[in-house]
Amino acid sequence: MTIKRKILLLLLNSLFLLSCTDKVVYSDFTNIDPVGWDKDEPILFSFPIPDTINSYDILFHLRHQDNYPYQNMWLFVTTKEASFAAQTDTIEIFLADERGRWLGDGRNGHIRMPVQYEHNYHFTDTGTYMISVRQGMRSEQLRGVTQLGVELTRTDK
Repeated sequence: MTIKRKILLLLLNSLFLLSCTDKVVYSDFTNIDPVGWDKDEPILFSFPIPDTINSYDILFHLRHQDNYPYQNMWLFVTTKEASFAAQTDTIEIFLADERGRWLGDGRNGHIRMPVQYEHNYHFTDTGTYMISVRQGMRSEQLRGVTQLGVELTRTDK
């Protein structure tokens, strides 16, 4: 599958998810220091899960400026379920195409990029869950990133 096709599928999938806002059960954004996102400073999100019957989509919303210096971004995502050990994933987000055009929506130098992290995810237990996100780039202080958000949407079958 070509990179253009992957990007197109990611954008279409993200647009579909964004249209389903009536089932949002959690949404939060964290502002990132204008000096830069320190590689050792995780962004934490905590949310309650009231049942184990429904499945959920987990979506990240990355907001960056048009002077962000890279085409992509690596994230280290740690999910701590209520009664289980933490699980860490490494994900790569493509923010620009091969010609340097930003893939997200933007205006006035600010770009918003939705990224699906999990689809139809079933939580194993009720309780409070935590997601911790660290930037995985080589920069000690990653400049150009302004906000990171998490959205949890119930998926009905």
